[in-house]
Amino acid sequence: MVMATTTSAPVTTSIAAVTLEVADLEAARRFYSAFGVDRYLRLRASQEHSTGFRGFTLALTVSGPATVDGFIGAAVDAGATVLKPAAKSLWGYSGVLRAPDGTIWKIATSAKKDTGPDTREVDEVVLLIGVEAVRATKQFYVGRGMAVAKSVGGMYVEFAPGRSHPVKLALYRRRALAKEVGVPADGTGSHRIVLGGTAGAFTDPDGFVWEAAAPTPS
Repeated sequence: MVMATTTSAPVTTSIAAVTLEVADLEAARRFYSAFGVDRYLRLRASQEHSTGFRGFTLALTVSGPATVDGFIGAAVDAGATVLKPAAKSLWGYSGVLRAPDGTIWKIATSAKKDTGPDTREVDEVVLLIGVEAVRATKQFYVGRGMAVAKSVGGMYVEFAPGRSHPVKLALYRRRALAKEVGVPADGTGSHRIVLGGTAGAFTDPDGFVWEAAAPTPS
């Protein structure tokens, strides 16, 4: 049995911005506004080559099944494609979709019974990146000042979020992540995501690019 470990180490490095690189900037702005998650993202026009699985997902944790369905419905109405219809599972209720720009989103709740209305409120946003070696990448980020909040052997790592941005970073094995969202694990080219951080510019072992955090647009 693999046990999860936690730590209360202070956060010295964290995500300060998440930027998605998109081919059609105006279309992406319309989509993410309709989806209801535009406040968590920045968008940047880019024609970088990318095929297949981009190696990451963004996940919304919400209060109940009605809110899961509400977010998925809004996204589909705005042009998203459903990869996994919302359904009950051992862990709760969730669905997976692909945005028109190619980004994969999972919307989930731990609640299985639909006991409340669709609030359209988000409890947590998690950027889950698929990596080849979880332990090695964990140590890479720890070496850059990120505090581990949860670690499950060599399978999963969750870092403590900072105060300046609501998105939490987590690591998962790439093939397991692709399987979870229902897509082939193969992919080439750009990840089409850039992270702003408080530790300056660097690229992690799986090619995810970090930039020095710029001020939040007013």
